[in-house]
Amino acid sequence: MDRQIRHLGLVLMVLFAALFLQLNYVQVVEAHKLANDPRNGRIATRDFSRDRGSIQAADGAVLATSVPVDDAFKRLRQYPEHDLFAQVAGYFSFTYGTDGVERVYNDELTGRSVGIRKLQDVLAERVRTGNLTLTLTKSVQSVAKRALGNRKGAVVALNPLDGSVLALWSWPSFDPNGFAAHDQNAVRQAWTAANADAAKPLLPRAYRERYFPGSTFKVVTASAVLEKAPDLLTKTYPTLSTLPLPQTAGQKLSNFGGERCGGQLPDLLRVSCNTGFAQVGLDLGATNLAQEATSFGFDARPPLDLPSVAGSVFPPASSFAHDQPGLAKSAIGQQDVSATPLQMALVAAAVADGGVVMTPHVLQSIRDSEGTVVKEARPQPWTRALSPDNAAALRDMMIAVVQRGTATRAAIPGVQVAAKTGTAQTGTGLSHAWLVAFAPAAAPKVAVAVIVESQPGGDDNATGGRVAAPIAQAVMKAALGTP
Repeated sequence: MDRQIRHLGLVLMVLFAALFLQLNYVQVVEAHKLANDPRNGRIATRDFSRDRGSIQAADGAVLATSVPVDDAFKRLRQYPEHDLFAQVAGYFSFTYGTDGVERVYNDELTGRSVGIRKLQDVLAERVRTGNLTLTLTKSVQSVAKRALGNRKGAVVALNPLDGSVLALWSWPSFDPNGFAAHDQNAVRQAWTAANADAAKPLLPRAYRERYFPGSTFKVVTASAVLEKAPDLLTKTYPTLSTLPLPQTAGQKLSNFGGERCGGQLPDLLRVSCNTGFAQVGLDLGATNLAQEATSFGFDARPPLDLPSVAGSVFPPASSFAHDQPGLAKSAIGQQDVSATPLQMALVAAAVADGGVVMTPHVLQSIRDSEGTVVKEARPQPWTRALSPDNAAALRDMMIAVVQRGTATRAAIPGVQVAAKTGTAQTGTGLSHAWLVAFAPAAAPKVAVAVIVESQPGGDDNATGGRVAAPIAQAVMKAALGTP
């Protein structure tokens, strides 16, 4: 009996020792891992409840702020402008995480990377959050929203000299307040409804969606002539309504509306001549055109400080080895060419800034809780698209497009505007109406890209010059402060 008791006692001691070791292992070795496990609801609640800085526009409009509430989360994230900046500021959700500026600058907003905390902050356990000021303004963003109206599309406006984004609007949009609520059933309902919407309100069309750029891409093709094959500047292209395409059995490329056009490069750009530019593309060759597209930023992701920015696409030169018709169509922004509105705004900005594409950015500055500036945006070149002399020559061609070409509706009284229209065929009987522009042409302060999706019909009512140009005009006037 004593022997059995001793055996039992020994077993209990071993079990106790094992339990002791396991508890110490969990509390010491595994403590950090367990504390930061995303499945730890207490930790998730703690992180969601911590202080978070505000986000405001350059003109002072509050875009995101946290207010005290009497529940487990302690603070509620609010978006006073509702849908106006949703696809830039993003959202902060307990269930669905973050997007937009809320994601990219999460560490700054929570104070994790604002700087070294002062001794009194540590002793008082006070977090020094970061308060963000963006480059966008409510005034220009509101005009972009109003001008586009309830038509699917996007508007991008930026300062071509430093890359600061002035407006970034897509319609439809969404209200991020629905995702930041503390009633998780309501949050899930809002999320499900937004994702089920065929109009895709959660998609920031301005920088995550690609489209055929249509004739706005002719700016890139014209730049390729100036940079790679200047002898083509003096070539006079025949006046045609259709262009027979090589390597085909009678296939032809037509001008919009069956119009006849021709002439030298400035004439072709002014009236947006498809037959002329298609032949220009064939004369340039695939390598020259592909290289020039790359120099503008195609086939790369623009380094915009927002999540999941889409790159624009121009096919590799090798893909045209046995596809000359594809090269002709690509020279006018069709076939397999695709671009975001952001990219096309950067194309216009490059011409405006003497050939340099500046790095686009939405952050202007970060201040800590005491108002001290801890970070400011510094303009940085991204790529060079063309020389200053060639940019000036292309600028003059784009001015003529506004003065006596296809973009007369983009004109601003008293301000010289340079622009290029586009009417991109989608193969569905609908077309995308485009316009890229900058102003004032000689001393640019704003460059824009506008797309209005899926316009019905193939007549003048669906063109970029008629549909997109007035939107671009309104946004440029707002950015310039012109009545």
